Amino acid sequence: MKFENVAVAGLAEMRAPRAISSAEIESRLEPALKRAGLPTRGLIYQLTGIAERRVWPEGVMASVPAAMAGRRALERSGVEREKIGVLISTSVCRDFVEPSVASMVHRSLELGSHCLNFDVGNACLGFLNGIQIVGDMIERGSIDYGMVVNGESSLEVIEATIARLNQPDFPVEKMRDQLATLTLGSGAAAMVLGRRDFLSVDAPRVVGAVTESASEHNELCRGQRDWMETDAAMLLLRGVELGQKTFARATEELGWSPEVLDLVCAHQVSAVHMTRVAEALQLDRERFLKIYHDHGNVGPASIPIALAKAVGQGRVQRGDRVGLMGIGSGLNCSMMEIAF
Repeated sequence: MKFENVAVAGLAEMRAPRAISSAEIESRLEPALKRAGLPTRGLIYQLTGIAERRVWPEGVMASVPAAMAGRRALERSGVEREKIGVLISTSVCRDFVEPSVASMVHRSLELGSHCLNFDVGNACLGFLNGIQIVGDMIERGSIDYGMVVNGESSLEVIEATIARLNQPDFPVEKMRDQLATLTLGSGAAAMVLGRRDFLSVDAPRVVGAVTESASEHNELCRGQRDWMETDAAMLLLRGVELGQKTFARATEELGWSPEVLDLVCAHQVSAVHMTRVAEALQLDRERFLKIYHDHGNVGPASIPIALAKAVGQGRVQRGDRVGLMGIGSGLNCSMMEIAF
């Protein structure tokens, strides 16, 4: 999928206010870790490089931070809310089974009744898929502007997992499959997209995207509202294989190579995951904008959060080619380029 007339009009991220350190989680899990014969200090950081993750206050639903980010992105874009033709929520977390998170955000932002709004769920790739859908609608002339939002809240599943692991009868052999859940973080992000010829010449252009699937591995990471089970070793192995296949397509269709990307904003699982992906794709690890150490795994929000932080920190310059990439449960992999 390639675009000629799609650009980023506004981008924003929201930082959840409370930090939960890995040391705090380990302290609360000490009985379970001892029962399993695992280290009670430094285990999570050693395995993942995550020192802390952020969380929203108890009871905050996904639509609230998603709307906060959406409002900020809309203000930065300068686009009148009446001109937004579609709103897509890509949150893994949901307020309810129905109605959609998008409908909640739509109401909060007071968007027009003509504005199509719906949810897209694809694990940690949802935000990139949302950009693709909005971009395609703009490219075809269906709309002039659209918005993608995401809000993730990990407190409930973290608390439920700690309680579950501390149960005396919880099987020790299943404990490792639960540990990845404790890396999850909270956050929110939003992006306003529009027709290039309606925006400033400096507006970053969405060049295109490629996607590959390996759904035969969809059992490697599965989750519900209050639990997630992950075969972390196999997920990493199969994910890296899929990433290599997707990068090969990006090389053919987007003209990528390890040297041409000035910055990479990726879905962030852990230090080990990022290192393995960088090595497999022959990318300089220093070109990755890293947020996992103090945000944890924020699911689909991690890619736009990293991109927003890169822009805010002055990490991108005019002429830079920025790669967005993620590997999500399913398995699916998407890679996208934004030209600054």
